[in-house]
Amino acid sequence: MSILAYNGGAMVAMKGENCVAIAADRRFGIQAQTVATNFEKVFEMGPHLFVGLPGLATDTQTVMEKLRFRKNLYELKENRRISPKVFAAMISNMLYEKRFGPFFVEPVVAGLAPDTFEPYICNMDLIGCLNEPSDFVVGGTASAQLYGMCESLWEPNLAPDDLFETISQALINAFDRDAISGWGATVYIVEKDKVTIRNLKTRMD
Repeated sequence: MSILAYNGGAMVAMKGENCVAIAADRRFGIQAQTVATNFEKVFEMGPHLFVGLPGLATDTQTVMEKLRFRKNLYELKENRRISPKVFAAMISNMLYEKRFGPFFVEPVVAGLAPDTFEPYICNMDLIGCLNEPSDFVVGGTASAQLYGMCESLWEPNLAPDDLFETISQALINAFDRDAISGWGATVYIVEKDKVTIRNLKTRMD
């Protein structure tokens, strides 16, 4: 078994019209054994900036703390909010530094640029190779299933409510086909003037 699949997990981020969404399941398990159903994998890094860290649960928490430290340092030094693109470069740089003994996480970044509110999403592998598509990114053990669902459901210029519906259906239908992710989900819809957080109840088997 891959060390990245040890704790399971599924994550997806999508672009909409002047909004982005990021969603993840809530399962924390040790291989096929479920330990908890309230494990957060998505973290707020600013008013319009979120990072998801699927992979090994211990590294999820370590990397989150390191990123929060670096982000705070950047904002104090620059005296301005970090943009999602710069934040993604910061993560990529941090992961590549550790390429010979990597953190086992595959980060997903979603946010709106501080000045233009341009939607931004990206994901990367465990040594920080960036992927910045114009539609959606996925991560975790349900990646193959998520690609199929997102290809079927995603459309350009989705309004926030439609984006919520699309990302929720894609995530739920994908992790229902993956034995080591699921057990509820959290969805974040990021707009210019607000962030909506919704918890989804799903199958518990």
